[in-house]
Amino acid sequence: MTKVTAQLSVSVDGFYAGPQFDGDGDWIDSAEAAGFFRITRWATEAAAWRERQGFAGGERNANSDVMAETFEAAGAYVMGRRMADGGEVPWGEEPPFRAPVFVVTHRPRETLLRGGGTSFTYVTDGVASAVEQARAVAGGKNVAVAGGGGLVRQILKAGLLDELELHVVPVVLGTGLRLLDADLDLGDKEAIELTPTRVIPTPQVTHIRYVVDGRAPLVLDDRGRGGGPTATTN
Repeated sequence: MTKVTAQLSVSVDGFYAGPQFDGDGDWIDSAEAAGFFRITRWATEAAAWRERQGFAGGERNANSDVMAETFEAAGAYVMGRRMADGGEVPWGEEPPFRAPVFVVTHRPRETLLRGGGTSFTYVTDGVASAVEQARAVAGGKNVAVAGGGGLVRQILKAGLLDELELHVVPVVLGTGLRLLDADLDLGDKEAIELTPTRVIPTPQVTHIRYVVDGRAPLVLDDRGRGGGPTATTN
């Protein structure tokens, strides 16, 4: 069954990149890039990632296995326009997706065809439409939300995300682009509940997979006041 999935590398304090690039100078020299490169290093060092990009070398380990599994599971992708624009030149004529990619945007553009089975279709009528179009061509595989973080939040907020995998890197960035923030528009006594289904720890990163259970009210408990041995008067 086709699932809508998202996976993102984050720091321990929840950032997926450094402070947002303001357009002054080259992105590669920005604080945003510095944070992003640090938390995605585990991926770029993995043999499966390097092979997909057409590079040699890399480590064959649990991290590489996770990366290979992610590529294999995706039958179509949904992506934000900023990521698509930023990757168009570096990805070249044969991008690593090898599947249809649906780009959420406000600016129309003709479908961009690339080698290896990758195409970029620009969707101007919202995330739900992009997800639905991706489902239709995924061939029973997953629809993978490729990013960035703002798009992941939009799809989570819309209740369209089935599974979230966080790759938690043991570093504290202190500031930057945060994955989960007030954009989710949760009520004062509301949360999005998740159920962890898999944890793979490695020295470089801990991979945590969650099923997204959806929005739920925050309910007070009795803190042990039910009369048992842990009851307290505090």
